Amino acid sequence: MQDHPDHLDPNPGAALSSIARTLQAEPDVDSTLAAIVKAAVDHVDGAEQAGISLVERGRAIRTVAPTDDAVTAIDEVQYRTGQSPCLDAIAEHQVFSTGDLAAEDRWPAFARAAAGFGVRSMLSYRLFVTENTLGALNLYSRTRDAFSRQTQEDGRLFATHAAIALVGAQTEAQLTAAIESRDVIGMAKGILMQRHDVDAVAAFRMLVESSQHSNMKLHQVAAWLVDHRQDL
Repeated sequence: MQDHPDHLDPNPGAALSSIARTLQAEPDVDSTLAAIVKAAVDHVDGAEQAGISLVERGRAIRTVAPTDDAVTAIDEVQYRTGQSPCLDAIAEHQVFSTGDLAAEDRWPAFARAAAGFGVRSMLSYRLFVTENTLGALNLYSRTRDAFSRQTQEDGRLFATHAAIALVGAQTEAQLTAAIESRDVIGMAKGILMQRHDVDAVAAFRMLVESSQHSNMKLHQVAAWLVDHRQDL
């Protein structure tokens, strides 16, 4: 195992606290994701590349905020083959690490392809808060045995802070979207009330019926009405 003194910090607790504050200060989900992978490469010993495999609705998984194109290409292999440390970390709720992908037999189809991209070591953490699995943080290195047991434990703490920051950003984005949807629905109701001389209940019923007939979500119908109110 090689030493990486530039990654080491004489006070790791203070460094981790500083990283956590930085992640939670990001303004939106995309910025938070980008900050997580950058901090991982900067502060997790041995990490040269990083990416996040995000679990979406319907359990679909996609790569977000990769540090370079190689991460995206490697992740496409894991989704295609259905095997990798990342997918096992998500499914089995454990940390998975490999010292030499070229000699790895747990994920043979994935390992051969990943090694072809020059990656030798990989470390995957499940990102979760309580029982809610957000995805996995994946770290890559071109060096064999890049991630020591101590690094795995240190990275686990980093992944915990990353998950907390990510779920916070997602929650804030959902609240913002809900408020914006409520406001635009209110505007659409006002337009209908004025034009058709109906009360708020009847106006809302008209929006619901339009949503059902057009197979569009309610807030989408409301937004369309607000945007095209001059043409009606």
